[in-house]
Amino acid sequence: MAIQAVIFDIGNVLLRWQPELYYDALIGEARRREMFAEVDLHGMNERIDAGEDFRAVVYGTAAAHPRWAEQIRHWHDRWPELAAPEIPESGETLRELRSNGVPVFALSNIGEATMALAEAAYPVLKDFDRRYVSGLMGVTKPDPRIYEMVEADCGLAPETLLFTDDRADNIAAAAARGWQTHLFEGPEGWAACLRAHGLLSEGDDT
Repeated sequence: MAIQAVIFDIGNVLLRWQPELYYDALIGEARRREMFAEVDLHGMNERIDAGEDFRAVVYGTAAAHPRWAEQIRHWHDRWPELAAPEIPESGETLRELRSNGVPVFALSNIGEATMALAEAAYPVLKDFDRRYVSGLMGVTKPDPRIYEMVEADCGLAPETLLFTDDRADNIAAAAARGWQTHLFEGPEGWAACLRAHGLLSEGDDT
């Protein structure tokens, strides 16, 4: 069946999501490694993605680790800088799809408040026809339920959805439900995939 909607992950597809690089610049790589070894910051972020309160989780973690409290609070207070920069070629691809009449959705592990910050800092994130935000849905990728919830909401058959994500486990879970998928390794490969599906013309490039 023909593709009826294209679904983008956000982190490392539309925005770089590598907080380690932010902290390398802030405190140096050696101290960053020490902090990440002592504090499960990615685990903290997973709680936010699953729907817990953004500020409460970050500030609570900071209070529990006073040695790193100031730096941990940056995860909340300077979040747009952690999720930087935008990957402009992917944003251009998103806009070209929409100009070609292709519905474009977001499916991201991201908190509700975090998504609001992201949209304010990066207007491209307002260009989606539908947004599926894990913090609002109460479930995160790669749990099969999140893909089922997307299908139920949009009303499209799994095989008509084309999904890109930078994580192989998220891709595998979508593929297991019958979605068409592309493991995102760069905007050029993603654009080539879309052209192969006839969703972008040869003149639409990144």
